[in-house]
Amino acid sequence: MAEFPNLSRRGFLNGSAAVGGLLVVPGLLTACSKTDSGSATGEGALDKLRKQGFVRVAYANEAPYGYLEGEELKGEAPTLHREIFKALGVDELKPTLSEWDGLIPGLQAGKYDVVSAGMAITPERCGSAIFSEPEFISPTALMVKKGNPKKVTDLASAKEAGITVGVMSGAVEGSYAKGAGIPEDRIKTLQKPQDGADAVKGGRIDAFLLTGISLRWLAKTNQDTEVTEAFVPTLDGKEQYSPGGAVFRKGNEDLRDSFNRELKKIVSDRSRYVQLLEPYGFGETEIPPADLKTAELCKG
Repeated sequence: MAEFPNLSRRGFLNGSAAVGGLLVVPGLLTACSKTDSGSATGEGALDKLRKQGFVRVAYANEAPYGYLEGEELKGEAPTLHREIFKALGVDELKPTLSEWDGLIPGLQAGKYDVVSAGMAITPERCGSAIFSEPEFISPTALMVKKGNPKKVTDLASAKEAGITVGVMSGAVEGSYAKGAGIPEDRIKTLQKPQDGADAVKGGRIDAFLLTGISLRWLAKTNQDTEVTEAFVPTLDGKEQYSPGGAVFRKGNEDLRDSFNRELKKIVSDRSRYVQLLEPYGFGETEIPPADLKTAELCKG
């Protein structure tokens, strides 16, 4: 199983992000065109993928979003994208491992067709590539000791209980805790997710604040803990959804639109969505609201 990495690569935290050099999986065919929405024969990007029988996808080896286990590409994004592309007549995903900061540049250079890494949709990234509609949202949760001795359910109850909350260094969750009125001396900074789990188990903090997706994954290897139901925090009166999606090269709007049509069928079917993604810690709380649109997210 891939190690749980620094979440800054997802756009939830500030800071640098590196996973090593760009690695192309053996047998991967690389293209050199930067846009392939059409050709002299009128062939679109999806037509090309159907003809070749596979789609080249990039991942960042970040569990549970997209990672390699043995020789199998797993995670939220590859699982969802495999289902969608099969429905579009493309049966195989061919993976390329990239460092996080190289995902969009590699896409622009034609090294792959889709970023399959659960990338957060931000206005800055929308300037460089085109995103699908949201595949998921990332509500926040609290990791606590088994039995939840302080009976906390969200940040309001954490404030009322006067507990000490742990957050990742540089993480947006720190601002959520401060925005909820938790005193700064009750907010402890940790360097990585496992540090948070260890601090909870050791009683150095009462709860560890992070996305529910991340905490549920972390809890698999920290059996003396449990994770509260996820909730959507607010900051300055705005709900913080942290949505993610698939990323396509500009010029491939036809491919993105076809992808979106199949994606909508899955996110509209709650039981199907959960059945596909529950093994990776995604549940009904991660299904994006129908009115949450990429066009608005790209505006900021």
